[in-house]
Amino acid sequence: MYGWIWRHLPGNTLVKAVISVLFVLGIVYLLFTYVFPWAEPLLPFGDVTVDGDGDGAVG
Repeated sequence: MYGWIWRHLPGNTLVKAVISVLFVLGIVYLLFTYVFPWAEPLLPFGDVTVDGDGDGAVG
């Protein structure tokens, strides 16, 4: 798949590398701006099973 994308990008190797970096940065931006905030309430990271008394005792 990555080879197919690389072959279809315009330009020489330097131009392809710059386009690839911009493409990856755009995807990361979209993930952090839209996808992760949307998915965060659906994930169970806030459901903890530890006790909150704070004594540090084990067992």
